[in-house]
Amino acid sequence: MKITISGSLGNIGKPLTQKLIASGHEVTVISSSADRVKMIEAAGAKAAIGSVSDAAFLQSAFEGADAVFAMTPPNMGGVNIVTNTTDAGKALAKAIAAAGVKRVVMLSSIGADLPGGNGPIAGLHNIEKLYESLENVSVTYLRAGFFYTNLYHDVPMIKGAGIIGANYPSNTTIPFVHPEDIATAVSEELLKTITGKNIRYIVSDVRTPDEVAKTLGSAIGKPDLPWIEFTDVQSLDGMKQAGLPEEIAELYTEMGSGFRNGKIAAHFLGDYSAVEGRTKLEDFAKEFAAKF
Repeated sequence: MKITISGSLGNIGKPLTQKLIASGHEVTVISSSADRVKMIEAAGAKAAIGSVSDAAFLQSAFEGADAVFAMTPPNMGGVNIVTNTTDAGKALAKAIAAAGVKRVVMLSSIGADLPGGNGPIAGLHNIEKLYESLENVSVTYLRAGFFYTNLYHDVPMIKGAGIIGANYPSNTTIPFVHPEDIATAVSEELLKTITGKNIRYIVSDVRTPDEVAKTLGSAIGKPDLPWIEFTDVQSLDGMKQAGLPEEIAELYTEMGSGFRNGKIAAHFLGDYSAVEGRTKLEDFAKEFAAKF
């Protein structure tokens, strides 16, 4: 098959490209950086350099593709993030229709069933709605759990204050996912012959923040590492002090609130709840310790 993927050779794109190339498929990788061309070509793929907000560029990258993996970059632009994400979705949808693509796998998220109260995930909700209007295109909304790799952002807190935490309590139920497991699910979905619009959740483990603190703490030699629940104000101020732009900090605070009230995970836990990923928290803890 001819497959075009967006997301460059990141945490998902790199293993996905490797899996598809190894299976004999012809892969085009979209990247915004010309510096990635040699790396993409070294992986055995073709590079398409441009912006996911440029519908004309995307159409050219999608021409002749049997399937497309559509992924929008996180935190697009630093300001107007939800709007920018939605606009990229509009460009992707326009290009998919114009190029005549028949099979699309979109990277979405738990909580994308919600129009708001979910921080940056609101942009993915909007894109899902845009893709619903695509005619004669089969789409899988691949709703991923909370990335394990987001926990790397807590390293300075662990090293500096000896704690880990967020604005939700230690007994919150959090569906987690590893990028490798997302890549596996994407590769499976791209090769499927199905019709209509479909939802698939990809989750590697369902754990609590208390278990995260204990498991990561044990892996890094800090078995008593505590999970601390911050207020929304403390969480917002802490992220801003750490250098995050205010809008991003506000969106992450809202997302934390969505975990705290249970709304972000509710649809997965209530109607789906299948844990298909292979990488458990204990497995990720080894990776975390190696980079800590």
